[in-house]
Amino acid sequence: MSVFHHEFHGTVLREYDIRGIIGETLQPEDAFAIGRCFGSLVVRANGNKAGAKVAVGYDGRLSSPDLEPQLVAGLRACGIEVLRIGLVATPMLYFASHALQADGAIMVTGSHNPPNYNGFKMMMGQKPFFGPQIQEIGRMARDGDVVPVATEGSDRHVEIMEDYVARVLQDYDGGERPLKVVWDPGNGSGCDVTKALAGKLPGEHTVINGDVDGTFPNHHPDPTVAKNLEQLIAEVARTGADLGIAFDGDADRIGVVDNEGHILFGDQLLIILARDVLKSKPGGTIIADVKASQVLFDEVQKAGGTPLMWKTGHSLIKSKMAETGSPLAGEMSGHIFFADKWYGFDDAPYSAIRLLGIVARMQERLGEVRAALPQVINTPELRFDCDEARKFAVVKEVKDRLAAAGAKVQDVDGVRVLTEDGWWLLRASNTQAVLVARCEASTEAGLERLKALLVEQLVASGLPAPDFSAENAGH
Repeated sequence: MSVFHHEFHGTVLREYDIRGIIGETLQPEDAFAIGRCFGSLVVRANGNKAGAKVAVGYDGRLSSPDLEPQLVAGLRACGIEVLRIGLVATPMLYFASHALQADGAIMVTGSHNPPNYNGFKMMMGQKPFFGPQIQEIGRMARDGDVVPVATEGSDRHVEIMEDYVARVLQDYDGGERPLKVVWDPGNGSGCDVTKALAGKLPGEHTVINGDVDGTFPNHHPDPTVAKNLEQLIAEVARTGADLGIAFDGDADRIGVVDNEGHILFGDQLLIILARDVLKSKPGGTIIADVKASQVLFDEVQKAGGTPLMWKTGHSLIKSKMAETGSPLAGEMSGHIFFADKWYGFDDAPYSAIRLLGIVARMQERLGEVRAALPQVINTPELRFDCDEARKFAVVKEVKDRLAAAGAKVQDVDGVRVLTEDGWWLLRASNTQAVLVARCEASTEAGLERLKALLVEQLVASGLPAPDFSAENAGH
């Protein structure tokens, strides 16, 4: 039996997943190594007993059918039974992991990245697998630290679509009121489940970009970028729809457009969902990441909830939800997590169904609800390059200077600085060599003052001022 050793490219082992460029930084043999190492962790977690099960799914990218068999082979080499879910949305794999009581789960997906990227998202047991655990995969591969196996495992195909759709629809609470809805799964792996759900809901449903195509011919599948929602906005206007719903490439993130064609940002969507959840969960902890508007935290409090600001990152949010018993959480990036009636993972189709129930029960239209929210002026998320070795140091320097100046700072993730005008944020990305910034104020003049404070701190750390010119000041 040959001895197993493998070196990953230095850029692919990220904070929340494994991700790279096909043929450059990510190869099929990486998929085998991930299966071999992750499978070894599962076997060891099971006390080295036989019979461990791991669910595997893949997205609609052109490279996914090449990576998935290699991943399966790596898992089988550990003696594991692999439950092959096929081409699915990432939340469907998470659901399968729960429904089939798997010991682990791996999704082959490039999420919302360009078509030449791909990667792997993982769960160990029913919990997110991230951070040091992902680095451990690299160490195990390098050291050849894997379980020896006398008997190879097995694999079988499992059909999950019908069960998932039935379970999601079980929580639709809009009655029989017909809504007019436009759906845009963006040619991603959520296409089939979108059509299945749309076909079973009351009302009139239009699906655009509904065929899986890993080249993403119509637009990039990232619903947080306004340009990618232009087609959806046009179709909502054409059909006179009540709302439009978009998913990212693997359907774990949602974008929403109201009946007037306005985008509901992640924090605005969370306000609408939280108000509804808090009716049955009064006092519940609603979690949002540090990039969310102050309006969200204020509105959650007004609705009788307990707002909690937490670190950005879907794995970090999921862990915090489990720790606090939170029924609902969300990120500006469109990850929405329901633990109320659901499993606590980020699931865009499920979030869409819950939203549709709310809209069907509302007296007003969605556009009126959005317009009634307190109005603030903010920058979009600003991202600018900063050397990997420098990015966390810059944030610390800024934090130390602010502390010395007696500024009011929330430091749960980077620095969020509160002033009379509003707030500004600077944090280091966990996944890229960039710094992330955002500013929010009640007036244009206040926003300019916040930007100036941000620039002042960046310049003091030897960085150039960010380019604010491409902004589309938001909600």
